[in-house]
Parts: sequence; C-alpha cells; structure tokens
Amino acid sequence: MQLFKLKPTISRFSSFAEFAKEYALGEHDLVITNEFIYRPYMESVGAKCHYLFQERYGAGEPSDKMMNAMLADVKGIDYNRIIAVGGGTIIDCSKVFALGGVTDVVEAFERKIPIKKAKELIIIPTTCGTGSEVTNISIAEIISKNTKMGLADDELLANTAVIIPELLAGLPYKFYVCSSIDALVHATESYVSPKSNVYTEIYAHAAIKVIIDVFKGLAKNGPEYRKERFEDMLVASNFAGIAFGNTGVGAVHALSYPLGGTYHVPHGESNYQFFTAVFELYHKKQPKGKIEVVNAILAEELGCGVSEVYVKLDELLGHLLSKNQLRTYGMKESEIDEFTDSVIAKQQRLLANNYVPLSREEIRSVFQRLY
Repeated sequence: MQLFKLKPTISRFSSFAEFAKEYALGEHDLVITNEFIYRPYMESVGAKCHYLFQERYGAGEPSDKMMNAMLADVKGIDYNRIIAVGGGTIIDCSKVFALGGVTDVVEAFERKIPIKKAKELIIIPTTCGTGSEVTNISIAEIISKNTKMGLADDELLANTAVIIPELLAGLPYKFYVCSSIDALVHATESYVSPKSNVYTEIYAHAAIKVIIDVFKGLAKNGPEYRKERFEDMLVASNFAGIAFGNTGVGAVHALSYPLGGTYHVPHGESNYQFFTAVFELYHKKQPKGKIEVVNAILAEELGCGVSEVYVKLDELLGHLLSKNQLRTYGMKESEIDEFTDSVIAKQQRLLANNYVPLSREEIRSVFQRLY
C-alpha cells in the first residue's frame, strides 16, 4: 500500500529575475499569469516568452467558460513549457492546459478523454493557501452543472514547484487571509483523513503550527505583520499541499462547493464557513482517534484547553475574516436540501476522505445550522 509521494522538485528563488535566468526562459515558454504580477516582477526581466493574462478571460475562480476561452488562444501558440505564476485560478487552468488533446475542459473534468500530460509544467504560487503547486488536483466551476468539479490525476502534477516570497507582496489582505485559512483547512482535514499516516502527519502538523502562529501575530499586530512572514506562510501552504496531496480533503471542502459554485464565494472563505461545524460533528460522532490528536495540536498552538478548541479557533479566525450565516451570501432555505443532495451526488471523491462517514441528515444538519 502506497503511503506517501512527493513528485515535483521544489526550488526557491529570491526574485522572478533570478528564476528566469536559472531556467533560461525564452520563446518556447508560455507564461500564464496576471498583468498585475507581470508589470512589477516580469516586464523588466525582458524574457521573450509568450504571456497569457488570465484576467482578460474573466474574474474570480476558474470556470469552464474561462478555461475554454483561454484554451482557444493557447492553441495558436508554439510552446514546450508552461510557467504558471499566480493563485489557484491560474494554477488550476495551467494544469489542464498541460494535458494533450483538450478542446473542451469539461471533457477532461468528466474524464471523457485520456488524461495525459503533453507539456512540461512549472508552478510558482503567488498566494499562500492552495498548495496546488505540489498537488495533482485541478478544480473548476462547471457553469452548466451549477457546481464545482475536481479532476485528480498524477498527470496534473507539476514537474517543478518554485517558491518566490517577493511575489506575495501584491496580494490584497483579504485574499491573503482567505488563502491562508484554506491552507489551515487543508492541513487539518489531511490530519484526520483515513489516508493519513506518519509521513503526512509530519507535514500537516508543521503547517498547522506555522499558520496558527502567523494568525496570532496578525491578530496582535495587524495586517502589515504578514509581510514579515511571507516565506513562512508560503512554506506552510506547501507543507499542507504535500499532506493533502497524499490524503485528500473531506467534508469541509465537499460542503463548501455548492455555496462557492452557486454564489461565487471565494474558496477559502467558503471553507471557513464550514470548518469548525464539520469538525464539531466529527468529534461528536467519534471523539477518540485522529481528531483527538489534531485537537490537542490546535489547543497547544492556541493556548487553550482541548474542550475550547473550536470556540478559540473561531475567535482567532474571526479577527481575520468574518464568519457569516450562509443566507448572507444569497443562499435560500430551499437550497439546504438541494445543496445536501448535490454534495452526496457530486462530491463522493471528497466524502471518501471524511474522518467518519456522514449521513445525508448529518450533512443537512450542517447546512441547516449554518443557514
């Protein structure tokens, strides 16, 4: 039985210019990024690459509409290597674009075509939450189906993941917070996954420790404090990605998808709304096991008793981002059942990673409680 894998080579550079020189970027490279990243960090480097700016194809998280529009333009470019420089949207798009034979991304997400990498892929994250630079997963909103879908396959793994701390400087504070909370959810869900093991626990524990420490610093010192910890948070996100890349994530992510897909709630913010509610339910159903261990880790980092963990965690995260009733995003009461059924029908890949199985009524109770 396979316990652990880590495929991408991980490199670190102090600047994009240093990376570009080391990797000899040139005319056979396609750089997928945002113009607001390109102007301050890439333009002066003068690398003769092809550049594709994601924001010209739509805002927000990736969708089949956005990805297909980008793909149509990519088809006309002669390139051997994709360099993805950005957040989760750019990374998720680039993973799919590195595959061969894709003309409609929905066919890839539904596995109606062979999933086979055709281009070398280098990923440079500019957020500190997805961990996507080291995972084999791409996620997109499939507009026609009114949900998010995930494609998980080792053919999506980057050849190289690169950490460049200076690229976090342009990330707005709310996006920084949302992505960082996402990293914490990745690490915590990974720790209690049935696929968790001694190897993944090392990375998940390390990620939790760093992220909580940074969050305490932010609560005490304010948003500017994050600039002192850019590299720490990038590495913690990377650790969390390594952990959940091996174990998967569970019900927190599964329940967040209908809300995020229907009402365009940012991924990390959507996960945050369900985080402690799902873990409280896990703990109620099976207090002995991995959840007992992860709660002890959280209690130590939060400086509280184990019985107070979820309250204190919500208090800390509440200093960074507001927790809202689901109705404030536009969710209707009738959608409690719709979202419950959507999770059960479309998110079995994630529900298989739950700490303990959750029934339909238990999933519904979380939506009802948070509504």
